[in-house]
Amino acid sequence: MGAPDVDVTASTEWWRGLNQAKATTRPASEAEPLIAEHLRWYPRADTALLARAYAVADHLHREQKRKSGEPFIIHPLAVATILAELGLDTATLVAALLHDTVEDTPFSLAHLAAEFGTEVGVMVDGVTKVDRSMYGSAAAGETFRKMVVAARDDLRVLLIKLADRVHNLRTLQFQPPHKRVKIALGTRELLVPLAERLGVYKLKRELEDLCFEYLETEEFERTRECAARVRDRARPQTEALTAALLDSLAAFRVKADVEVRPRHLASVFHSGSPLASLDPQATVRYVVVVRGEERNGYLALGAVHGRWRPVPAKFRDFIASPKYNLYRALHTTVRTDGGHKVQIIICDGRAQQVSEYGIIAEIHERTGRDGRLGSERTTDPEWLTRLLRWQEGASAEELLEGVRTDLADSITVLTVDGKILTLPEGSTPVDVAYALDNDIGDRFSAATVNGRLALPSAQVREGDTVQIITKAEPGPDRAWLESARTGKARVAIGAWHRTRAREKAEVDGRLAMAEFMGGHRSLIEAESSGDMISVARRAGYVNLEDFYVATGYGQIDPAGVLDRPDPGPPRD
Repeated sequence: MGAPDVDVTASTEWWRGLNQAKATTRPASEAEPLIAEHLRWYPRADTALLARAYAVADHLHREQKRKSGEPFIIHPLAVATILAELGLDTATLVAALLHDTVEDTPFSLAHLAAEFGTEVGVMVDGVTKVDRSMYGSAAAGETFRKMVVAARDDLRVLLIKLADRVHNLRTLQFQPPHKRVKIALGTRELLVPLAERLGVYKLKRELEDLCFEYLETEEFERTRECAARVRDRARPQTEALTAALLDSLAAFRVKADVEVRPRHLASVFHSGSPLASLDPQATVRYVVVVRGEERNGYLALGAVHGRWRPVPAKFRDFIASPKYNLYRALHTTVRTDGGHKVQIIICDGRAQQVSEYGIIAEIHERTGRDGRLGSERTTDPEWLTRLLRWQEGASAEELLEGVRTDLADSITVLTVDGKILTLPEGSTPVDVAYALDNDIGDRFSAATVNGRLALPSAQVREGDTVQIITKAEPGPDRAWLESARTGKARVAIGAWHRTRAREKAEVDGRLAMAEFMGGHRSLIEAESSGDMISVARRAGYVNLEDFYVATGYGQIDPAGVLDRPDPGPPRD
C-alpha cells in the first residue's frame, strides 16, 4: 500500500500523536471485544499492552483506507480478533495489530522492536513483504522464503499470515475481478496446504470455502443450497444415527460424546457425490470423543464395527501412525442398515482440540494464564525442516513451484532398511533418492519398488518399500525434471546441471581467450602478470572465473575487450 502522505520529519503533530498512542493504557471502544475475547482465554493477560498496540496501529494507519472505503485499522483489528478466537497468546495479538505498520507506514522495524520487544518484532518482520522495487517479479517468492525462514524461529509467523489471508478473503468482494482470482488461486495453492500442514483445520476449512466461492461461484452456490436442503431434510435420520451410535458405545461400556460435524462446502463438492442425488450423510461426519485414555478409541472402534459393516479400504489409524500435523484419530466409514455410507472419526479430548487447532493446541499448553508463551516448542514440523533445507538453493520461482507440490497431500514410503519417508503424492523413486540425500539422488542409477525394478518416472504409492541403487559417479538425468515431484529433487537436479554448464562455459571461455591470444602459453603469462584481471575489470568483472564464464556463454567477444583502456580497480 505504501506509507501515508505525511512528512514525519516535519510534522510535530504526527509525532505528538504517536507518543500519546504509546502512552495509552486503557483500550479504545473498538478494541474492547478483542480484549474481552483474549481475557476469556487468559484472565491475567496484559490488557494495557494490547490497548497500547491498538492505539499505535490506529495512529499509524490513520490516513489509510481499505478498498471498501473503511478505515484501514479494521483489518489488523480483525486479524488479531481471529487469532484471539483461536486462543493465541498476547504477543501474537500485538504482532497481528502491528503486522502492516512496517510495510505501510513510517514506523521502522527497529522502532517497533524497541517499543514492543524483539519477540513481536520477529513476527512482524516475518510477515512483512520484501521490497518489490528491489526484487521485481521475484518478490512473491522471496516474501514467502522470508516468512518460511522466520517460521524456523517462530511458527506464529505462519499463523498471523493465515489469519491475515482469512480476513482479506472475507472482504475480497471489494477487489477487482482479476485480483480476486489471483488472490484466491494463490491461497488455494500455498496457504490452504500450509494451514493443513500446521493442522489448523478451523482456518483451513474457511480458506477452502472462500476460495471455492470466488473461483467456482456457481458450483459454490449450488453446493451451499443443496447441502443445506438435504441436511435439514435428514435431521431425524441424523438424530437416529447419533442415538444408535451412543447405544452401541454404551453396550461396549465406552464413555464418549458424539458430535455431528457438518463438512465444509468445498469438501462436499469435491467428495465425488453428485449434487443431484446428494446423500445427506455425505455432508456430515460423526465425531466420537472418548473419555479417559487414548486406547479407549479402539474399544469405540469395536463398538462401531460391531454395529455396522465397515467399508473396505476406508479405515485409517492415525493413532498408530500419526499425521505430519500432530493429528491423532481413527477414521472409518461404515454402511448403515439403510445403505448410507457414514464417516466416523474417533479420538480423545486432546486429539479433538488438535483436530481443530493443530499446532495452536501446543501453544495453548505452553501459554500461562497471563497470556505469555512459556517453554520452548516441543514440535519442529518435519515438512518445515525439509523445506528449509532445500529452499536456500532455489530461485524464487523454484521455491514457489516446489512448495506447491511439497505441501500437497502426502504419502508414506519405506526404504529397505526401514526408514520412513513422507513425500507428496505422485512422487517417484528419484524423489525418494533425493529425500535420502542429495548425493544419493545425484548418483541415482535404478530403483526397485516392492522388490521389482521401477522406472525413474514411476509413481510410488502409500506403503511402498523402495530400494535405491546408485552408481559411482554423479550424473542426474535432466529428463527427471519432467516427473520429479519434490522441490528438493527439482532444485538439486537443476543446480547440478547449472553447475556443470557453468564449469563447461568457464573452460570454453578460457579456450576462446587463449585461441585469440595465440595459445595457452600467452594466456598463462597474461594471467600470471595480472594483465588478464585487468582485462576482466575492463569488461566489468571482478574475478577471472566470472569473466571466462561470460565469454564461454558468448556474452563477451575477446576482440572487444583486449583493446579497451584499463579503468582501474572495480567499484564496490
